[in-house]
Amino acid sequence: MKPLKRPLRRGVLVAHVAVSVSWLGLTVGLLVLGLAAFLTADATLAQAATRAMKLFGDWLVVPVALLSLVSGLVLSLGTPWGLARHRWVWTKFWLTLITTGLSAFSLRPGINEVAARGAADIDLVVAPSVATATYLFITAISVLKPWGPTRRGRRLWQPPHAARTPLGHG
Repeated sequence: MKPLKRPLRRGVLVAHVAVSVSWLGLTVGLLVLGLAAFLTADATLAQAATRAMKLFGDWLVVPVALLSLVSGLVLSLGTPWGLARHRWVWTKFWLTLITTGLSAFSLRPGINEVAARGAADIDLVVAPSVATATYLFITAISVLKPWGPTRRGRRLWQPPHAARTPLGHG
């Protein structure tokens, strides 16, 4: 992929950060609603919390997850960071891909099932807790950029062997 021009790169970066932070906030909201539904003795509150979770699940979870995944891919492929050049980018990609799949095929159906029953179980607390911890970890490695380049990244940054000359010969 051709490198993104500066204005486009900056626009995609802002969009990626905004949507990723939104995904984290959405998950924290789901966690709070799941806790409220699970811990309350008030059936009306539990039903309201699970209905709110269903609304978030039906309208926001999958689109926000997909936007985060796509914007991250565009950034990685359109900038020198690359997708597989640095361990932190590669880790973010796989965690985002996995959590997007889990959001679409596990979290959302689980929320819909609980909302249909009207009674919460511990899964409504565990799933958003794990997701929140994962997104906080992804955020941390985005800021800290740990671990250095991958094997592929090191190979791309090193000059080819043919271009090197032994000491004392050139």
